[in-house]
Amino acid sequence: MSSKTDVPVSPAPSEVGADLYFRTQLDQGNFLIQRCTACARSVFYPRMICPHCGDDHLEWYAPSGKGQVYSTTVVRRKAEHGGDYNVALIDLQEGVRMMSRVENVEPGAVKIGLAVKAKVVDAEGGKLVIFSPAEGQQ
Repeated sequence: MSSKTDVPVSPAPSEVGADLYFRTQLDQGNFLIQRCTACARSVFYPRMICPHCGDDHLEWYAPSGKGQVYSTTVVRRKAEHGGDYNVALIDLQEGVRMMSRVENVEPGAVKIGLAVKAKVVDAEGGKLVIFSPAEGQQ
């Protein structure tokens, strides 16, 4: 999760596109999601129109990064190919769900309901939002 608090809460330029804006901000270390100014509901994955009410006025903001594991699975790989890892659906406190992984815990130990916290990390091909167990959850 970015520690930057100076990220403006503003709409992305429409000609840039929501997905590109999200990726550009993420590459700068900023994890942002959208909120509809009409119905006040959060939106993820980035969109041009609110999936809840159909309004096209979406603003960007930094979520708390706090969430909970909704679902998880372990992908099995040989050690020489990187070993096992988990894929998880995370419900953010802001009411959106995203797919990611939970690190700093054995893949099979990730459980539904586990409290997690987001962070932006460097990965091959760019930055990613991943999760770690929240303080006191390990």
